[in-house]
Amino acid sequence: MSVDINQLELNYLGVNQLGSNQLGSNQITSKQLGPNIIIEDNDDIADFEEKKVLKRGLKQRHIQMIALAGTIGTGLFLGSGGAILDGGPAGAFMGYLFVGVFVAGVVISIAELSALVPLSGGIVRHSHYFFDPALSFAQGWNTVYSTLITLPAEITAAAVIIDFWTLKINNAVWITILGMLLFISNLFFVRIYGELEFAFAMLKIMLIIGLIIMGLVVDLGGGPDHTRIGFYYWQNPGPFVQYLDIPGTLGRFLGFWATFANAAYAYSGIDSISVAASETQNPRQAIPKAAKRIFFRIFLFYVIAILIVSMIVPSNDPNLLNPGGNVGAALSPFVIAANRAGIKVLPHIINAVVLTSAWSSGNSGMLNGSRALYGLAIEGHAPSIFKKVNRFGIPWIAVCSIGAFLLLAYMSVSDNASLVFTWFQDLVGSAALVLWIVICMVYLRFYYGCRAQGIDRHRELPWAGPFQPYAAWISAFAFTLILITGGFPVFTTGNWNSQKFVGSYFNIPLILILYFSYKLVKRTKIVSLHEMPIRAFIQVAQDNPERPDPPMTGWARLGFLWS
Repeated sequence: MSVDINQLELNYLGVNQLGSNQLGSNQITSKQLGPNIIIEDNDDIADFEEKKVLKRGLKQRHIQMIALAGTIGTGLFLGSGGAILDGGPAGAFMGYLFVGVFVAGVVISIAELSALVPLSGGIVRHSHYFFDPALSFAQGWNTVYSTLITLPAEITAAAVIIDFWTLKINNAVWITILGMLLFISNLFFVRIYGELEFAFAMLKIMLIIGLIIMGLVVDLGGGPDHTRIGFYYWQNPGPFVQYLDIPGTLGRFLGFWATFANAAYAYSGIDSISVAASETQNPRQAIPKAAKRIFFRIFLFYVIAILIVSMIVPSNDPNLLNPGGNVGAALSPFVIAANRAGIKVLPHIINAVVLTSAWSSGNSGMLNGSRALYGLAIEGHAPSIFKKVNRFGIPWIAVCSIGAFLLLAYMSVSDNASLVFTWFQDLVGSAALVLWIVICMVYLRFYYGCRAQGIDRHRELPWAGPFQPYAAWISAFAFTLILITGGFPVFTTGNWNSQKFVGSYFNIPLILILYFSYKLVKRTKIVSLHEMPIRAFIQVAQDNPERPDPPMTGWARLGFLWS
């Protein structure tokens, strides 16, 4: 189903004219202006209809911490070891730094769109209005697919993490327990989800800060053996690795380049601040605030953490090699660092918090996927049954449908759970790259639509992201290049791997087939720059001003991480 964008904009322009000539006449009744947009009874205020259905249970602190909790997970705690192994300490550090900068460009792009159009589903909904309904359909189902892979990936990771304690209990037991907890979290008040994510995010923040302090202490000789390490491992075995035993500068560069795919998985989900916009209180303030602090958080929680761990774990440590089977969280470079330093209790503490991180990432993934499916149904790209909500304001059929694919996690109930985790990691990483490219594409169309319609972004929009359109262009180009080259190891002599090839490139034909199939069947067209309903959405924002947050005083100022 395509939307008559031009008619939608004319309807809004009609509201403006009506507001200036006939206000107070009581001639206006509840009127549908377009998909999900209505005029309230007896006034000229236009707003989004789904606000009447979904409950706005996410507060400022929730949405801020979701921006962290949805991304700090197994990719950082478990997957970062692969980056050090492939690229060496310098390669891993630069890989996470560069991808972090590119991801920041994506986040400020989606935040600007969501501040203007705070609808559940995020970019799935924005694509419909600012690019092409076919892209909304394609990316919506691509997001659903990504979630269907992310959920079993995180639950599988949790099973791998629990194996660290060698409890001799079948992984199926842990998968069942953790999966049930995901359903409980997502089927009741969205505020319960928000409080859980807030608590888990606080644990992650304290863990990472603790790990950074521990790493510095160990590196400077404060460990039990009092050995001062410094940057010794950057010199021996060296800052880079001869990737795949390819000699010379080329081998070292390819090792550095291989860390990009690893970092992409670690950062996947960082755009989740926009997905539950309709369930967020004051989204036009909360979402931009999260975006404005994103670079600081990336630098602190990813880049510095990778730098520290690369200083205390050599790239040739045998525990990084993962010869196969269930090696558990012992694969985490943070646990390896604690063990190397002779700190006996700390690995268990790290493992416990990493376990909550894996579950939290799955919790965030289920919310993202269910809201994307709900958004697809609202726009007519999925069966209307997914629009049904329970008495708590939760799209429960969408949640249950997404959650059913947790059954894929039972694939890990074998002797190769870590292999299954690696396979899921490749699929999730490539899906994240496609999503980020789509966000940049849609934002650029929106940006040039504002220019074509003479809209001053900094004066008329609720929030205008900095460094645009350069940030979106650079991120789009960088992630396209990383996506295309992500599976390059399989093309080197003697290194063909069907699993790696599919994991790296399956998402490319998937998104293209979804897009062009829908376009051919529905005969959709790319939305003209002059027909985008940007002014209509600006009117909605102006009709629904948000109360500014009170300034923080005293100890409350310590909440800068989520304020």
